[in-house]
Amino acid sequence: MSRRSTCAVVAALCLALAAPTASAASASAASAPAASASAGSASRHGADARQLALEALTGANAVSAIAEVRDRSGVWRGTTGVSDLVREAPVRGDGRFRIGSVTKMFVAATTLQLVGEDRLGLEDSVESHLPGLVPGGQNITVRQLLNHRTGLFDVINESTEIFPAPDDPDGFRNWIAQGGLNRTFTQRELVTKSVAHPPHFEPGAQWAYSNTNFSILGLIIEEVTGHSYAQEIQRRILRPLGMTRTSLPGSSATIPGPHAHGYWTTVDGVGTPDVVKTDIDVTRHNASWAGSGGEMISTTDDLVRFERALLRGKLLRPEQQREMTTMLRTDPDSDRLEYGMGLARTRLSCTSVTGHSGAVLGYGTHLWGTADRQVALSYTPRGDTKEQAAQKKAIGGFLEAAFCGSR
Repeated sequence: MSRRSTCAVVAALCLALAAPTASAASASAASAPAASASAGSASRHGADARQLALEALTGANAVSAIAEVRDRSGVWRGTTGVSDLVREAPVRGDGRFRIGSVTKMFVAATTLQLVGEDRLGLEDSVESHLPGLVPGGQNITVRQLLNHRTGLFDVINESTEIFPAPDDPDGFRNWIAQGGLNRTFTQRELVTKSVAHPPHFEPGAQWAYSNTNFSILGLIIEEVTGHSYAQEIQRRILRPLGMTRTSLPGSSATIPGPHAHGYWTTVDGVGTPDVVKTDIDVTRHNASWAGSGGEMISTTDDLVRFERALLRGKLLRPEQQREMTTMLRTDPDSDRLEYGMGLARTRLSCTSVTGHSGAVLGYGTHLWGTADRQVALSYTPRGDTKEQAAQKKAIGGFLEAAFCGSR
């Protein structure tokens, strides 16, 4: 369960921004022509640079990776690796996966739609909508929740109250044996656990990523609309865009449809000649702990469709579009990673890209785009710290290939 970092995205492009990893275009775009590649299908001579870059992920010991690139020339899809470590069948490019914190893009867009309808204000306080839930909530605004400037403690990434410590293999095995993968959390429970810890700073003073902010936003959406945030995302985004393979599972442990298996690697005997690494299948698990901060399941095709629609202003009114895409530095000494409202921006060698990444048990996701190109990547990480660092480096290489290699 990765601990919060100001730049867990630039390591892998700067935004596996939290959520425990062993811690969401118009509808017509779906008919665009596609060119597919899969591991081993292209000869090494003259192989597409994107495919080679994707294969670097499995070369760094990831179990699998799938990706989609959509631009004016059509759609490119690539796959590499296997769907599971038992049968070793090739991973499917149309498979579903857990998207982790990419969910925040959907929650932010839904929140801003409500702002555009004058049902919610960016300067509204948390206390005015959820009285008594958050100490000092009268000083925390919806705007600060959206851009992670509340200072609220993140119980998911900063404690062992939800998950065991990532470097404790016995603790992880015991957690699974005691039903850790099947535990249900409510959003209020997560917020209550978080605010039992003191905040890191006064609201508005600086930037610090916290899943707690989006747990609160999910509750505010429910309070304003009378419906769950999941129902509002379905009604406002998924159905209008035809995102039929995207879902919000709640407490369900299953991933519907074809999907790659996700794993968590325990490493025993670190620093000795007798190191033992064991890959534990964590595909089936109750992700209610992620809730409105990261519970969604999707496909690369659905995600690029959403990214296209969002970046082209199809989901928000102009004023709210400007608010969402107005970026603030996450680090006063660097402009490498900026954050708007549920949306990040980071720089590649040729351009800046906007989107988010997500990390959840067994799965890593990246969704980034420009006005004319959208890229979605899902991979299933595994391995020790060194191997996972190599996988993050490979992600950066793939995004460079996807956005800059053909320009």
